[in-house]
Amino acid sequence: MGSAFMRIILLVLLSCLLLAGCSDDAGPRQAPVTLSADITRTSYGVAHIRANDFAGLGFGLAYAYAQDNVCMLADSFLTVRGERSRYFGGEAMATAGTAGEYSVLVDYLNLHNFALRNEDSDFFFKAYLDPARLRASYQSASAEATALLAGYAAGYNRYLRERGGDLPAACRGVPWVKPISVEDVYLLIAEKALHASGELFAREIVAAARDAPGSPAPIQASLAKWTNEGLGSNAIALGGDATVDGRGMLLANPHFPWFSSDRFYQVHLTIPGTYDVMGASLGGLPIVVIGFNKDVAWTHTVTTAAHFTTFRLPLDKRDPSGGTYLIDGQPLRMTERAVDVDLLQQDGTLRTKRRVFRESGLGMQMAMPGIPLGPDDILVLADPNRDNTRLIDQWIAMGKSDSVQALQASLARVMGLPWVNTVAADRHGNTLFADYSVVPHVSPAKFASDCLLFAPLLMLDGARTSCHWGRDPNAPAGIFSDASAPAMARRDYVANSNDSYWLTNSRQLLTGPPPYGYSPLYGAVGVPQHLRTRLGFLQLDERLAQRGRLDIVDLAELLFSNRVHAAELVLPDLLAACRGVTDATTVAACAVLGGWDRKVDLQSRGAILFREFWLHASALPDKWAIPFDPGDPVRTPRGVAAQAVAPMLVMLKEAAQRLLAFGIGLDAPLGQFQSETRNGQRYPMHGGIGDVDGVYNALHMKTGLSERGYENVAWGTSYIQLVRFDEAGPVAHGLLAYSQSTDPTSPYYADQLPLYSAKALVLLPFTDDQIAADGNYRRMTVSND
Repeated sequence: MGSAFMRIILLVLLSCLLLAGCSDDAGPRQAPVTLSADITRTSYGVAHIRANDFAGLGFGLAYAYAQDNVCMLADSFLTVRGERSRYFGGEAMATAGTAGEYSVLVDYLNLHNFALRNEDSDFFFKAYLDPARLRASYQSASAEATALLAGYAAGYNRYLRERGGDLPAACRGVPWVKPISVEDVYLLIAEKALHASGELFAREIVAAARDAPGSPAPIQASLAKWTNEGLGSNAIALGGDATVDGRGMLLANPHFPWFSSDRFYQVHLTIPGTYDVMGASLGGLPIVVIGFNKDVAWTHTVTTAAHFTTFRLPLDKRDPSGGTYLIDGQPLRMTERAVDVDLLQQDGTLRTKRRVFRESGLGMQMAMPGIPLGPDDILVLADPNRDNTRLIDQWIAMGKSDSVQALQASLARVMGLPWVNTVAADRHGNTLFADYSVVPHVSPAKFASDCLLFAPLLMLDGARTSCHWGRDPNAPAGIFSDASAPAMARRDYVANSNDSYWLTNSRQLLTGPPPYGYSPLYGAVGVPQHLRTRLGFLQLDERLAQRGRLDIVDLAELLFSNRVHAAELVLPDLLAACRGVTDATTVAACAVLGGWDRKVDLQSRGAILFREFWLHASALPDKWAIPFDPGDPVRTPRGVAAQAVAPMLVMLKEAAQRLLAFGIGLDAPLGQFQSETRNGQRYPMHGGIGDVDGVYNALHMKTGLSERGYENVAWGTSYIQLVRFDEAGPVAHGLLAYSQSTDPTSPYYADQLPLYSAKALVLLPFTDDQIAADGNYRRMTVSND
């Protein structure tokens, strides 16, 4: 009772602050809430925020983030508020870059060329994210989270009041940069939670609205969206049995977009005696999501788990409006919500368009032609992350953990992670892998029953309550608790590179409790692993076999080994076949690959040729000589099957011809033809594709090969964090490959690109002494006074 009362008081006070004061009609005037924070910058613009409470922490973080990324953040608020059409027109797409500054394309909305027009994006976010619904859900948030979010809104607004007349060129003097409310912050967080669920079906949700013209995408393309292999990460946690000092170590290597609203930001958040966490926030989120404190370091990788299901519901034929459905034969009315979107016209006026969305008790109606529905059936999307307002509380609790066991307990208590695994290590030498993400409660037995009507879309029979989601004790409604989710704690290591929980440690495959294991929604077991996953375990096991115990430098070398595992698996057989080749072009190509170091370093000669070859050869069916063995998922499949040799040689010649047609030598070093350009300066980039070619250090370029090579990074290695512990606390090295700021005039716009190019990690200053000793130390205090 007391804590709830205090939360209400805090909300009232902070709301008054955000509204620039309460009127006398609201009752006696309260004393203004003072928000204050110290913002210290160290080398490369790393922001250290110190405050006396969570409200001040949010205030300082928003101010610092706006200093570096105000235009991108303001543009992101337009997306989640459903206001893009009002300022840019309904036919336009989301901002893809202004003078090289930033992009707010939501990758999960734009997979496989499924880009949404502003009008469709606006209708989706306005229909799917309801501020009133979020506000009600946040009533159960902690007082700390409540204060943090309110302070964040106030800090952003303070920055606009001070600097609004002198913003970067991309958003200077435009009407869409405007103050925000706490509800806007709710929306910003909610958008991140939807990446693996609602956002994948935005087009289909909009298409189902009444008065919605056009037709949705075909089913094949729609399904491809949520089986996409796109964004990923690497993570290794070493335990005391595998390290030189008996303490834990962590490698964090997320692969995320370089220029979109899912960019990372290096930040250190401190409330003396309460909270002290350094790491990275994501896309303007007001919290560290990957990080470390004095006792624990953690990271996340995108899970293979499914974070939604769909339901088929029969309509009640007695209702000609189509607004009534049946469950267990009983009629239930769908709710309707009218959504208005303002669209900018060519003459500068606004036109309002309205669409009406329908929702059942199981989820929002979708339109997807081609799936097995009867003429009187509808399809609804059931999304447990739509009402997941636990994200901030989850990361606050993780940041307060003093051991891996405490961190695991916080995950189990809150169950707030939307679509990521957790990999962690602590100073005591313990490690943890856990997929405690938000997964619908569909048991193995139910999954195998006649409740499952159409597996590719995870479509269940909504007409029967017996086929609805179940419930675990001590878990939010409709999702699995930690007791039903995969986890592994070890003293040697755990690791993940976006394959399922099954291969977390090569010495102990994780299959789940008998007789059925974990729900199939968590991912497949006993199936071939991606080449990036295989290389990660292979090179880790090799190094452990060689050295017994590893140091932090070993993790750095594993991260940047740049080995191309596909080449290691096929070149021995392919080069042997080259000895019988007489075609001059193929002979030359074989000679280059024979001399190549089988890496994607800047100086690697043959990397471009192999990439162009393997992009086609990898699609060959039955190409492996030794098939997959579930008992040896790291080393199988491998070798080139006899029937694949001839077509591979043809593909090698074709790849060589493509390079020569572009004027690129077959042995051209990769660094000359793979680069990121900022402000006219070219930075050579090492790294490979990842899952396709088996490169651990994944880097996806925006363009395919041209005479200029591969240009500009789309996504890949982004924030890097290597952490070990000594007697005093964490010792961390890392970098943010693409740099802190999206403002081309900022000193932090491209300053870390040379670090990535040189494989150079820098100390991440955590203690007061380390921060003060930084050669680029500077400090300022911000407040609402």
